[in-house]
Amino acid sequence: MTENKKNYEEKGKIKIADEVVSIITGLAATEVEGVVGMSGGIAGGIADLLGRKNLSKGVKVEVTEETVEVDIFVIIEYGNSIPEVAWEIQNNVKQAIEGMTGLDVKSVNVHVQGVNFPDEEEDQVEEVEVEEVEEEVEKE
Repeated sequence: MTENKKNYEEKGKIKIADEVVSIITGLAATEVEGVVGMSGGIAGGIADLLGRKNLSKGVKVEVTEETVEVDIFVIIEYGNSIPEVAWEIQNNVKQAIEGMTGLDVKSVNVHVQGVNFPDEEEDQVEEVEVEEVEEEVEKE
């Protein structure tokens, strides 16, 4: 038994709630460039893009006394390398959990649930509105 673990056990146990690990995981995953949002997973039906309000959605964690296993369900932005983004998610999540909780991350499984395409229609609408305003200004 290591000296640190022995000292912790003499003082009492520390239990970190699964929800805390889920929130850390969600925040670490959404910080990665190329991640558009989290998905509710296969059971959730249609994938929802989420803001920072519910960081634990799209995250499943299994916490034991000393280890964590994580499943993350994400939506990737079109044009990014999915393997590179997934690898970055794994690294970022592992570092965040281990750094903040001291738990050993056994696995980080990334499930890519979708790819988000840029909304071209929205861009076209904005261009049309600008042209209309410019025409009105010229008439005056």
